[in-house]
Amino acid sequence: MRSKNRKNRNRKSTHVSNIDKLIAKLNKKDMPLDEFLATLDSFKDTFYENAELEMELLLSNGLPIELEGENIFLKTNKTPFKEQTFCIVDIETNGSDVNKGQIIELGAVKYKNGKIIDSFDSLVFAKSIPRYIQEVTNITPKMLENAPVVEKVLKEFKLFLEDDVFVAHDIKFDYNFISDSLKKYHLGQLENRKLCTIALARRTIDAQRYGLDFLKELLHIKIDNLHRAYSDALSTTYILKESLKSLPNNVLTTEELINFSKSDNIINKGR
Repeated sequence: MRSKNRKNRNRKSTHVSNIDKLIAKLNKKDMPLDEFLATLDSFKDTFYENAELEMELLLSNGLPIELEGENIFLKTNKTPFKEQTFCIVDIETNGSDVNKGQIIELGAVKYKNGKIIDSFDSLVFAKSIPRYIQEVTNITPKMLENAPVVEKVLKEFKLFLEDDVFVAHDIKFDYNFISDSLKKYHLGQLENRKLCTIALARRTIDAQRYGLDFLKELLHIKIDNLHRAYSDALSTTYILKESLKSLPNNVLTTEELINFSKSDNIINKGR
């Protein structure tokens, strides 16, 4: 099947809106497969013209949907958060714009049922690193000389991530940078459900500030190498663990956890 023209400048915002609409529908109820496919078919700016192929693309990009009988359901809507696999991610880059810079280190931790169950850690080859980033991260160009190229690391990470919930401390940067990098190398993009530990901590941990270094000190997280991807992902895992201890009793599923992280229940609204 041929793919649609993707030159529309508003595609990204339209796509996000479409996925949000789809998630909202699935949060209300399971959808008959025919209705789900018809909903996909109604979206004007999809990759494929065929709804079944579009569904396969969403699955390959990490949207946690599953077919049971003749109905599609959102797995995070039925999975207790205690049984959910979270993938806590951090990246270091040599620039803030994916068109001018790239990932130079990617670290991730898989966390489920109170335990770390897997990890991912890789430097990424890059020709140059600005001096100020070398000073912050202690990553030098020489360290990256024999590292795998970014396309290889992205392929491996996407397989590692699967359809787990993507977690990061300040989710917008890490999630968007990785998703945009995947698109840049024609590897799809991210459709995983996501959770920001800054947002969750603001609703579960009483703190003066919510930066990673401050929370590490407050929670006595003894992990060195600040501003290195795996170490920061590991620190974020312990912040997630602490936050999950203080959830309201009515938060049971993963989707309820995600919704709670976006709620008005902020502990210190001035911070």
